[in-house]
Amino acid sequence: MPSLFDPITLGAVEAPNRILMAPLTRGRSDKDAVPSDLMVDYYTQRASAGLIISEATGISREGLGWPFAPGLWTQAQVEAWKPVTAAVHAAGGRIIAQLWHMGRQVHSSVIGGQPVSSSATKTEGQAHTFEGKKDFEVARPLELNEIPRLLNDYELATKNALEAGFDGVQIHAANGYLIDQFLRDNANSRTDDYGGSIENRIRLLREVTERVISVAGADRTSVRLSPNGDSQGVDDSNPEPLFTAAAKALSDLGIAFLELREPGPDGTFGKTDVPKLSPAIRKVFKGVLVVNSDYDTLEKAQAELDKGDADAISFGRTFIANPDLPERLRTGAPLAQDNPKTWYSQGPEGYIDYPALETVPA
Repeated sequence: MPSLFDPITLGAVEAPNRILMAPLTRGRSDKDAVPSDLMVDYYTQRASAGLIISEATGISREGLGWPFAPGLWTQAQVEAWKPVTAAVHAAGGRIIAQLWHMGRQVHSSVIGGQPVSSSATKTEGQAHTFEGKKDFEVARPLELNEIPRLLNDYELATKNALEAGFDGVQIHAANGYLIDQFLRDNANSRTDDYGGSIENRIRLLREVTERVISVAGADRTSVRLSPNGDSQGVDDSNPEPLFTAAAKALSDLGIAFLELREPGPDGTFGKTDVPKLSPAIRKVFKGVLVVNSDYDTLEKAQAELDKGDADAISFGRTFIANPDLPERLRTGAPLAQDNPKTWYSQGPEGYIDYPALETVPA
């Protein structure tokens, strides 16, 4: 079985190791979703990852409701991303952009209109806004005549990502966001071609992926799914046939890799007793499979590769406080702990001030 430190081919990307940096929302852009100069340092510090998957990045104002998260729908955003990708490449790294539409997980005060989703549903709890947390609102169902516009938004964001210098893109179809709201039956009560049967519920995922591939190529396109358990109120009554069908469709399209976020019963950022579906998905997805969630030690991550259920591991919060995570894992150096209070703050603290090994005081 491969080691975490062995190289791997991820479509058009040759990764020097199998320690990927998972997408991590950090909130360091401005109110217009334009990336800040801080983001150049942040991503460059983590360039030793086999591949960096960027923080979730909005494809449109409608789809981006997280305050101070970045976007890829305006030229100003594209220009601000260029120094980030250039610096990562200069440091020997590779980086792809994760494309995000949050669906109902937004508030009208941020996006300037009613949230959209597969159906007229509402998330329990509160949304992040520029003025603090506010109760989620009932979303309106996307009309059939709006689907082409949505696909155009994904196409534009993909073109912009490539212009900005990214090595490819990842479609965010996980974590209870828009595409996930179409996939899973507790959020999708449609009676048209995008609802009801599994074939219909995976239709939007397939169409988005096909549109992104038409711009970037299959070898620069990846997808993230969260197949097991509730995610921000989005769940399915029979997830295995749904997600194996979705994975089979993505496999047939020849995407570069598929990433699965799979929390367990003891998860530290979401937990579920629903069994992980990576073994079943492995049987139908013929490409590179990446798994994520609570692989916070070398032993846990390597054990997953040894089982043969995955080809690489994406590390999330571990990368926040350990910018040189691959070297720390390789040498057995202690891992620093991140500060959750600074996950989404706007300044450098808890963002670019975690030292690498060579700068850690003796």
